[in-house]
Amino acid sequence: MNDLIDRFSAYGNWREEGEAAVGRLRAWLSRNEVGDAQTEMRLRHVLDRMHEDRLTIAFVAEFSRGKSELINAVFFSGYGDRILPSSAGRTTMCPTELCWEQGSTPQIRLLPIESRREGDVVAVLRARPEAWQVEPIDPSSAESLQRGLSRVGETIRVSVDEARELGFRVGAEGSDDMLVADADGMVEISRWRHAIIHFPHPLLEQGLIVLDTPGLNAIGAEPELTLSMLPNAHAVVFVLAADTGVTQSDLTVWRECVSAGRSGNHGCMVVLNKIDGLWDGLRDDARIETEIQGQVASVARTLGVQPASVFPVSAQKGLVGRINGDAALVERSRLGAFEQALSAEVLPARQRIVRESSLTEVDEVVRQSRQLLLARLDGVREQLRELADLRGKNQSVIEYMMRKVGSEKAEFEEGLKKYYAVRSVFTTLTNNLLQHMGLDVLRHETRRTREAMLDSTFTAGLRGAMEQFFARLRGNLAQSDAEITEISSMLASMYKRFSVEHGLKLAQPAGFSTQRYLREIDRLEEIFNRQINTTLTLVTTEKRKLTQKFFDTVAVQARRTFEVANRDMDQWLRAVMAPLETQVREYQIQLKRRLESIKRIHQATDTLEDRVDELRHSEEGLQAQIAELDGMLAEVRAALGAGDADSEAVRAA
Repeated sequence: MNDLIDRFSAYGNWREEGEAAVGRLRAWLSRNEVGDAQTEMRLRHVLDRMHEDRLTIAFVAEFSRGKSELINAVFFSGYGDRILPSSAGRTTMCPTELCWEQGSTPQIRLLPIESRREGDVVAVLRARPEAWQVEPIDPSSAESLQRGLSRVGETIRVSVDEARELGFRVGAEGSDDMLVADADGMVEISRWRHAIIHFPHPLLEQGLIVLDTPGLNAIGAEPELTLSMLPNAHAVVFVLAADTGVTQSDLTVWRECVSAGRSGNHGCMVVLNKIDGLWDGLRDDARIETEIQGQVASVARTLGVQPASVFPVSAQKGLVGRINGDAALVERSRLGAFEQALSAEVLPARQRIVRESSLTEVDEVVRQSRQLLLARLDGVREQLRELADLRGKNQSVIEYMMRKVGSEKAEFEEGLKKYYAVRSVFTTLTNNLLQHMGLDVLRHETRRTREAMLDSTFTAGLRGAMEQFFARLRGNLAQSDAEITEISSMLASMYKRFSVEHGLKLAQPAGFSTQRYLREIDRLEEIFNRQINTTLTLVTTEKRKLTQKFFDTVAVQARRTFEVANRDMDQWLRAVMAPLETQVREYQIQLKRRLESIKRIHQATDTLEDRVDELRHSEEGLQAQIAELDGMLAEVRAALGAGDADSEAVRAA
């Protein structure tokens, strides 16, 4: 595990160095009065995102596949004992998060299963401390950790009706995805809905979050897992047992919970556990290896993944070997190969995402700041040319120059009328965009769908109301795209006009697309069709409960998607106008300075040579600032591991 800790520590150091470099850029822009409120907001957003970056690895399996033992072997062997409960049968009965934040208190927080009756999703209940039971744990004591973590396996017995009311599916013997009532007509369910365990483990301190999930029937009872938690995990480790292979319930978990919503199974790793079952002493190593590779190939074909993504291991032998210091047993368990792949695949992928998103913002900020400095430099050089032309000239020539600059000022002010007209149209188009994409629209669609569902008498009406919900969301996004295209076209035209007519240094405005939000709506509808929009669910679920389930799960996630879309759209609208506003303001200042400079010379309140020297000093200062800005960008890129060629492209833009 030391290699895993080292890699995570390196990732944490990389992130801290990136934060420091972006922080220095932010301070430099403020100190040199180059940035504005929009610049400050964008860099603050980059810093917050890097500082709060977390890496979530979710472990998913049916019961008795050795998932908890794998987590013990990979993360907790240093405690000299099992930390997560790991035994025959079901040990993890509810979704369990292991995490740590600086300043946290070591504890386990348990959300009672009865909270499902309230209708709130786990994400909402996180902010309600009174909804959780809290038990302190001692991270220095393996016994205290074991006692605390064993609570995730606690169960209670309830009637069939109560189990169904709490969201569990109860069926006949042999149904993989359903619970089965015992002879007394009682069903055993998890006592807890969700568990969050805070303790200062070296990997958790680096921002790792481990998500341990229960089996298929428990997963189905908590749609938020499949709608949000698993899709948002940066990696999903799917655990199978070598002695069972891919069972039908395994395949259902894989299709509905793991690979769903992940393009090309990106971020999915498969662990074929319990290979020690083949170590029976009757077969030699070559034959054992042949059997293992045959199982790996079979699993890969069944799941539709590459064989290189399937890792045969013995979590139990790896854990025992590490606790007892038996290097040979650890080597034979093949745990190291899985850990190396975990850190080699997951961390670089996450690092690339953080790097690209951070540099996209930083590059744009630096590009705009550089254009502003170049505009100032052009203004200073224009004044120098004008003053150089005045050497040895009489008052009439100086008066002519005053009139010329005054004429430019008047011409620019005339152009400002068009600018203000565009601002007015921009405001109108922005309001139109909000009518299609704003949260008020989503609230209206939600209310309309809820009313239609509750008013429905037949199954077809319920199904139609829910399907129309998705159709209208797509329609709103399509209309939003049309508004965005019109805004982009109008601003591109205005950018070009001011660049040509007044020499402003303006690159084409950045674009914006709703495609990522549309893909998320498509993903939600796929899950809706699997989990809610089935004949069995529609016929057997009471109307009000079905309505509540739809809005507590699918509609909540749709709202989150629109919240993200609104946040991104707001940032784009601010960013797309900022360069033009800044350059217009700067050009006005430069015109005013040129006019005042010639006036002072005309009135003999300033000598021409003194003013020339002053402007040359300003020119040198601006050139130095541009060089410093380029250096700051190179520093950020070096800290984040980007190439020099990209920095050159930003400077050339």
